[in-house]
Amino acid sequence: MSSMMRRPTPHRFSPYRFAGGKTAKNRVVVPPMCSQTADARGNAAAATIAHYARLAESGAGTIFVEYSFVHPSGKGEDHQLAADSDANVEGLANVAGVIQRAGALAGQQLVHVGGKTTRAMIGGDPMSPSGVRVPVKGWEPDAPVAMSLADVRAWVRWFTEAALRARAAGFDLVELHAAHGYGLNQWLSPLTNNRTDAYGGDMAARGRLLFEIVESIRAAAPELLLAVRLPGQDHMEGGLTAADMRWVVHRLEGLGMDLIDVSSGIGGWRRPEGRTGEGYLVDDAAALKSSTTLPVIGVGGIETGAYIDRILAEGRVDFAAVGRAVLKDPSAWGQRQLNVRVRHEVM
Repeated sequence: MSSMMRRPTPHRFSPYRFAGGKTAKNRVVVPPMCSQTADARGNAAAATIAHYARLAESGAGTIFVEYSFVHPSGKGEDHQLAADSDANVEGLANVAGVIQRAGALAGQQLVHVGGKTTRAMIGGDPMSPSGVRVPVKGWEPDAPVAMSLADVRAWVRWFTEAALRARAAGFDLVELHAAHGYGLNQWLSPLTNNRTDAYGGDMAARGRLLFEIVESIRAAAPELLLAVRLPGQDHMEGGLTAADMRWVVHRLEGLGMDLIDVSSGIGGWRRPEGRTGEGYLVDDAAALKSSTTLPVIGVGGIETGAYIDRILAEGRVDFAAVGRAVLKDPSAWGQRQLNVRVRHEVM
């Protein structure tokens, strides 16, 4: 191929056009980070809107709204955003709007935390694939009960209805949270899924619920961009491996997924032992990117534009998620790393 025909090397300022036509103005993503600013019922409050207006000052091309529970049984903490009721839509529309007015794509992350919660939080027994207690660093969730097939069908419905609410609120993307030890991660991982029915056993069976949710959302909202946050591996003995996740990503590609967001697994958000510096989960993202044509987000302590440019130029990822560094001071980060000044009124 001649030099004139080569594609330009991507960098942090490069736009990205998705298959559906929506365009991210650059390759920087603000990942979902819980703010605990919702009201007691999970509706977006004035503080929620102000929080995302502030994050948008970073100049990032895509901003994900924190994990939002699809049903009260899937709630993980107080003042968590909800997407389980049509009453949530008005507040969520205000959040999406404040992000989009800054020129960014707005994404909403959807979750059912499964067994990673407490009875006091949800007012009943936590549910999980097999009733296995979820390993969580620093605290112990209550013992969950194994889900019935009726519960499985309910999850498909809850996630689909929540995605339709995100669409009604005007979000550009919906992301399914299947990492960090939450519900869908519990279904994928052999550490927490030891079922013997059609939803347990090999990787195809353990992934069945996730695939059914994707198929249901795709059928109900084909124009909605759909992302999934996956572990590159569980980073726990006996858990999901990189080979497992390559198979899952290949299957998701066949189902019409638009974006893969690669993070950590069943033990929760953690820096794997021996990994230092920026991008401590980028190796996991790069391993999945090598086996898919889907765009991939890399995460893990990313802070600087120079590092983002390097991993993009090396073809290891297509987007870089910058969390804590943006959260600390979005405007200052944007001015230093993207040469932007984004200011707008909260409406």
